[in-house]
This record gives sequence, structure tokens and C-alpha cells, in this order.
Amino acid sequence: MSERRDVRLSETTSPGGHTTLTIAGTLDSSTYREVRDSVIKAALAEPTAVIVDVTDLHAPAETAWTAFTSARWHVNTWPDVPVVLVCRHPAGRAAIARSGATRYVPVHADAEAALRSVGDRHAFRRRASAVLEPDLGCVPCARRLLGQWLTWWEMPDMVVTAPTVATILVENTLQHTSSKPTLILEAIEDRITVAVSDESSTPAARRETSPAGAHTISGLAIVSALSRSWGCTPMASGKTVWALLGPENRL
Repeated sequence: MSERRDVRLSETTSPGGHTTLTIAGTLDSSTYREVRDSVIKAALAEPTAVIVDVTDLHAPAETAWTAFTSARWHVNTWPDVPVVLVCRHPAGRAAIARSGATRYVPVHADAEAALRSVGDRHAFRRRASAVLEPDLGCVPCARRLLGQWLTWWEMPDMVVTAPTVATILVENTLQHTSSKPTLILEAIEDRITVAVSDESSTPAARRETSPAGAHTISGLAIVSALSRSWGCTPMASGKTVWALLGPENRL
């Protein structure tokens, strides 16, 4: 059995909107998931960027640096927040580069260079969320909330598709977990994201046929048909299942 090592994490948010996550300790198989999920959690709060200072993080095996690649993959489509590493010593930057992680997550010598590499690349985001009760009565509540938020944001062309997707995601949470669903709606330009978080770590998976029978279409198959893309993002406290909708998904 491998020895359990620890990592130390601290997080700060700047007035400019980016989050700096400082991670120290040992990155190996016993801390890989903790490190990955800490980056995902920071990105899901939707700062302008996540700057991860790994100067004092040691990886005995260079392949462990792919924890940051994995985190970036999970947030690549949504919320699409840049993840950039900072390592102040050349040997550390060279090890990260040799691992292949820099193909997806760049590394810089200081935070100033990291922030310059990100730039001002994000349009204005609007976001609303609500924690729902864990019973079927929350489904019509979720639909009403989405209708209200979309009306306030002057996006009436999504008031059919978005509640349909939300209904499926909320019902899946009620069916497969004992969690209170957290409903999230985000809008950026002409795209919206409907998401539901829960406290179960079991990933959402699309079934080609429903347990109710071959004549019944699975819920996530419908979500797939109604959205540009969908995914399941792990978190330290569970997961978030999301669907990205564009103008082509209007009903």
C-alpha cells in the first residue's frame, strides 16, 4: 500500500476577477484527485482565470502533472475558464513540460506572465442558481425559475428547450441520488448552460436504451439531442451535470 501524502491548498480571488490557487506538498497517486478537483472547483466558481502556483508542489513521477490536464479537460467546454500554472523554478517548469501537461495547461515563471497569457477573453456572463428540495415538487419549481431567469435576461427563445433539459437533469438527480439538486443557469452572449449539481460522485452516463424498455428513450439521450454538448464535471462534494445550448437548439 502506498504511503498517503498530503497537499496544502490556499485560494485567493483578486479584484480583477481571477483566482489564485496555491498548492504545496506532494502530487502523486494518493493526492492526484484532490489536486484535480481543487482546480475544477475553483473553475466552477467562474473567475476570469484560475492561476495555479505549483512552485512548492513536488511530483515524484512526472506523469502526475497530468492532474492539471485532467482538470482542464473537465472545464474545457463549460465553464471554459482558463487554467494556467506558475512555477518559479526552471527545473519544475521543465518537468511539467516533459509530462506533456503544457499542451493543454501552460506554465509560466510568475503570476504576471500567467495573467498576460490569459488576457481579457471572456464576454459578460450572467448566472443564477437555486437549491431545490429533493422531491418531485421541485421539478415544476425548476421550470418556473428558468422561465423567470430567461425572461429577465430577455432570452425568451430558450424558454422551451432550457426547462425541458432542466427537467431531465433534476429528475435524474432525484432518481439516482438522495441529494438536494442545485439548479444553475448561465448565459454568455447567445449561449446558455443549464446545470444541476448533486452530492453523488457517480458519473452521469447516457444509456442507449432506457431501463423502462427499448421503446423508451433515456433522459440523457434527449439532453444530447436538445443541446450543443453536455457533460459531467466531478467535484469534491459530488458532480455537476450540464448542457450547453446555442441558437440552433431553440424550439
